[in-house]
Parts: sequence; C-alpha cells; structure tokens
Amino acid sequence: MSIDSLYAALAAHGGTLATLLVSESSNGDAEQPGIGAPALAARGPRAAGRESEYELLLEMILEGSLLHYGRSRVIATEDRDLELLLGDQLYALGLSLLAELGDVEAVSELADLISLLSEAQLSEDRPLARAIWEAGAVAVGWGGSAEYEAAKALARGGDAGATAALVECCGRALDQLL
Repeated sequence: MSIDSLYAALAAHGGTLATLLVSESSNGDAEQPGIGAPALAARGPRAAGRESEYELLLEMILEGSLLHYGRSRVIATEDRDLELLLGDQLYALGLSLLAELGDVEAVSELADLISLLSEAQLSEDRPLARAIWEAGAVAVGWGGSAEYEAAKALARGGDAGATAALVECCGRALDQLL
C-alpha cells in the first residue's frame, strides 16, 4: 500500500477532499514526523488480515496531521482554515474506519497519538513528534503496554525524557514482537 491508496480512497469519498486532490500524489518530505508509521502499524498482529485497512486509516491520520502541521502530500489549497478543517475531517475518517473494524483499544491509542502530537508540534519538538508517531503506530498495530503509558504520561507532562522513553518502549516492543 502507498499514499496512492489514500489518494484513491479520498477520490472515492468525494466532497471537498476529492476536489482538492493534487493531480499526482507525492511522498512529500521523508523527514516529516509520521512518514512510515502507517506501514509499521499494518505489520502488527492486531492488523493481521486487515493490513490494508490499518495502513489506509493511519495514512488518513497522517495526512490530517500534515494538513495541520506540515505539507500535505495529496491535498492542495492555499486556505489555511480549510487545511485545518480538512485535517480534522481526515482524523475523523481514519478514526471511524478503525471503529468500524471494532478495534476500540486502537481508537483510544490513535486519539492519544493525535493529542500528544498536537502538543509536540505546538512546542516545535520534531524529535518528540517522530517518537510519538512511531510509538503510537506500534501501539495501534501491536497493542499498548505499561511502559508506553508511562512514556505518554512523560510527554503529557512536558518531561524532557519523554522522547527517549517513547523511542525506548517502541524499540523494545518491536524487538520482542518481530
């Protein structure tokens, strides 16, 4: 799966999102926090048999984030207010797809990811934003852990050790699960 699947899903969805799709999707800035997270989540056991759905819904969340804090890969508009509204719409679409899959725990993890990401982006902490995306993708695809909950609490509290804690719990989880 690629962002081409996101492009196709948004075209099929219709509405304002479809009318503002760029003629060709691009991978955008590979350094942007979140790039790679959808594929990471789709590799987890919770996504087994539904990998493409998990990857698509994470692509929607990522694109919503890019509309809020970065540069969209598939939507083109000069209207900043519209970008924010479309970002919110993509968050809602991704979360609703996950809810349709019946994975309530992962919906909660995505809500945490969106909230924590907002705080990191507002403080312009790209390393923290990247760690939030990677650890959040692991939690969506594999499930959370007590260590991850503690790392999220550090991030919510603005603790300087939050980035390292998120990276560590993400790496440890992947080492154990892969």
